[in-house]
Amino acid sequence: MENSTKLAGIIGPTLIAMNITEIMTSHIWVNVAATQTYLAGLLWFIAGLSIVRSHNNWTLSWTVLITLIGWFAILIGLSRMAFPETVQQGTEKSSFILVGQVVLLIIGVVLTFKAYIQKDKNMNGQ
Repeated sequence: MENSTKLAGIIGPTLIAMNITEIMTSHIWVNVAATQTYLAGLLWFIAGLSIVRSHNNWTLSWTVLITLIGWFAILIGLSRMAFPETVQQGTEKSSFILVGQVVLLIIGVVLTFKAYIQKDKNMNGQ
C-alpha cells in the first residue's frame, strides 16, 4: 500500500496539472508537428511502462486506478508513436477528448486525496 500511496502522490497532482492546463490551452495543439506528437507519445509510453513495471496490481481497491493509468499511458503512447500525423488532427477539441480529460482530472483528484488527505487522517488516528 505504501508504494501505491507514493505513486498516487506523484500521478494524482500530475494528472490534475496536466489536464487543467491542457483544457485551458487546447488551441496550442492545432499546429503540432508529427515529430512533437511522436516525442509526446514516447514520453507517455515510458511513463506508462514505468508505472506498470512498478505497480501492476489488479485488486479491488483504489490502487487499481494507478495500474489502469499505467496501461492507459502505454496505449496512448503507442498510438501517438504509430500514428503521429492523425492524433492531433482537427482545429476543434472533440467532446470525446474533453470527456477523457475530465475523467483523468477526477482520477487525479481521487489519487491526490488518497495520497495526501487520507494518509494524514490515518496518521492522526482518525
